[in-house]
This record gives sequence, structure tokens and C-alpha cells, in this order.
Amino acid sequence: MIGVRGVLEGITKALGRLATPVRSLTRGGGWWPVVREPFMGAWQQNQEVTASTSLTYSAVFACATLIASDIAKLALRLVQIDEHGIWTETTSPAFSPVLRKPNRYQNRIQFITQWMMSKLIHGNTYVLKERDDRGVVVALYVLDPTKVTPLVAPNGEVFYELKRDDLVGLAGESLVVPAREMIHDKMVPLYHPLVGVSPIHACGVAALQGLAIQNNAAAFFQNGSQPSGILTSPQALTQEQADDAVAKWIAGTTGPNAGKVAMITHGFTYEQVTVNAADAQLIEQLQWSATTVCSCFHIQPYMISIGDPPPYANIEPLTIQYYSQCLQEKIENLEICLDEGLELPKPYGTEFDLDDLMRMDSVSKNQAASTAISSGGMTINEARFKYFDLGPVPGGETPYMQQQYWPISQLATRPIPELPAAPAEADTPATPEALMSAQQKALDVYYAAA
Repeated sequence: MIGVRGVLEGITKALGRLATPVRSLTRGGGWWPVVREPFMGAWQQNQEVTASTSLTYSAVFACATLIASDIAKLALRLVQIDEHGIWTETTSPAFSPVLRKPNRYQNRIQFITQWMMSKLIHGNTYVLKERDDRGVVVALYVLDPTKVTPLVAPNGEVFYELKRDDLVGLAGESLVVPAREMIHDKMVPLYHPLVGVSPIHACGVAALQGLAIQNNAAAFFQNGSQPSGILTSPQALTQEQADDAVAKWIAGTTGPNAGKVAMITHGFTYEQVTVNAADAQLIEQLQWSATTVCSCFHIQPYMISIGDPPPYANIEPLTIQYYSQCLQEKIENLEICLDEGLELPKPYGTEFDLDDLMRMDSVSKNQAASTAISSGGMTINEARFKYFDLGPVPGGETPYMQQQYWPISQLATRPIPELPAAPAEADTPATPEALMSAQQKALDVYYAAA
């Protein structure tokens, strides 16, 4: 076990409450099920769908690593809520160190990347806590999900069986820990509340199809871009003569001899029997497989270089769409898991800085900063820091508002000024210009008095 005092005592007490053996919920501790067969007997032909084989498909690898890296690059902050309900960044000697350096062999970005990869590929992330003498969490370790099995006691308590992991410090062959010593982050639990299901569960067959297309294309080009076929002869041949002719044909047309002129005897003729790449719509099928993978990961295909991006000049709406349909749930779930796992008291919480994701171009930054300052929503110093990463300036801590803006309540209570009456018919008729000038003077006197 990791040098943690007090954990073993808690485990012993927890195990003493178990009246009957607990029931394992997963096979292999990770993605359910560990092996899927796209058709009956596929396992015997080495065509089963597994997380490891699916990762060799470029679309699966690209989707998983894109999501994990985009979340990992966000700054992770310890925040505190004030009396106005606003979260502001803060520091704490008890909680800040573990957020900056989660464990002895990973930095923050590596830790979050492994967290998300485990969740996306296996459907579950298991994090073991290390505590000091005060009981404060001082280190977090993302475990191999294939070596962890959730367990449920008859009274409903949740435990986790951990297999040996020398990197983490689990020396025993098997160890059972209570749920309070673990952080369990799950993907969608389709079959059981404690078993998350990876997107590969839905797109594994599409990934297998994509791999089959790629392997077939590789063999096709290794054969000099020549499809397979049959040799026919009008003569009656012995098996030895037929085998010899086939061997010579293969030796002369494949490998380093691909594309060279071959000579055959005994009246042999060559007939193509396989469909070429164009007839099989190879590119269309491969793109369909990749697009299906993207849909299961909730990523637009253009984000992994499949197809063309939408013709938008501003990338910000696309980033917001990507965040709302793909990243938001995962980010907020990760924040909640850290809050509960680190046992943060009520004023504190964890928060990812979304500004690192939604970067704006220089024109948009200037427009946003100008609007925020002129509308009074931000001070000059706040806008300088948020949009330009610049320090404060003297006098820039006060919000400003233009003077001509009046509250509606005050406008509603102001009396309407009396305007000069039109001249009588006996008098000299006043011109429109003279009448407007007199009304304007009356208004000027009124507003000056107000």
C-alpha cells in the first residue's frame, strides 16, 4: 500500500462489516464487456472488438486524444465563493499543492490526460487517494482500470478490489478499499450505476470495419495495386504442374516483382475476381466508419481532419458548440469528482478555466473589451487582465458609464415642459423655423434647471 496511515485501519473495519462475499460488477474491471464479437465466431478468428484494437484505428485515437488533451490544457484552479456568490481564485496550503502536483510522477496535465483517457477508452476512471497524518488528501493516483473491480456489500456499501500496481505502490496481490478512499468517474452507466460504458461500445464495429479497410488497402498496394484473380488453362494439368505455375506467377508478380511483366505457359489466362478500390467505394466506406466514430464521441468530423470545416469566419461559435455537446459534461463531472474526492469544505471548490479553450482573435478581443468597458460591465483593469493578460494601471479599477444614460424610473417621473403656444391669427404668422427655435429654447431652460 502507499505509505498512508489510517487507511488500512479503515479497510479492516469495513471488511469486518461484510456478512457475505461481495459481488463483482465487471469483467476485467473496465469497459463492459471486455470483448465484443461483431459476428458469431469472430473471437476464434481474432476479429473481436476490444479497446486496445479499436485504439489502433486512427479516428478512435484522434477523438480520444483530442478530448483528453483539450480538457487537460485548461488551468485547474482552487476557487472560493464570496458573500455575493461569486467564485474567485484562491490558494490553500491544504488543497492547492495536490492540484498543482497530483502525485510524484505526473504533473497536472499528464494526470488529467490519463484520467480522461481511462474514462473515454474503458468507461471508468479509478483514482486512489493518499492521505497524510491529518487525513488530508496529499496525492492522487489514476489506476489501471483493468486492475480494479467495484464490489457491493449486502448492505449496499461500495468497495473496490485493487490488483497489484508497483508504480502506485500497491504491493499486495489484491486489496479491497472502501469507496471513500477512491474517486470513481464514470461514462454513461448503461447497465449498472457503477459501470460506465465507453463510446467504443457503440463505435467498436465501425472501428473494426475501418481497420479491415485499411488492412485490405495495405495488402492491395503491397501487391502492386493489382487485384487478386485466378489462372485458367484449357489443358489438363497435374496438381504438381498447377502448383508450379501458381508459384511462379506469385513470385513474378508480387513483392519486389510487383508491376513487372510475367510470363505463363500451358495456355494459362488471368481473370480478375476481386473488386478494385474504386468499385468498392473504398474512400466513402472509410469516411463513413470515421464519421460514425466521431458521432459516438460527440465530435464534429472536421475536428479530426475528416471533411471540410463549416465556412465560418469566426471560430468561436464552433468552439462553443464543441464545448456544449462534448466537453461540458465531462469537465463539470470532473470538477465535482475532485470537490468530493478532496473533501473540500463548503467555501472551496475546483474550477477549470474555460478561457484557455475559447481563445479569441485580436479583433474579437478588442471589440469585447471595448463593449465591456463602455457598458460598465468591467473595469479597465479587469478587461486588460481577461483579454490581454496585462497588469493594472492607475485609475483603471473603477467602472465607467456614459452620462446620457438615465434610469427609466427617473425618466418616468420628470414633468413634461410647457411649450410656447402658437401665435394668434391676428399677429404676424410665425415661420416654422421661429416656432422650433422657441420650443428648443424652452427645452434647454428646462434641462438646465433639471
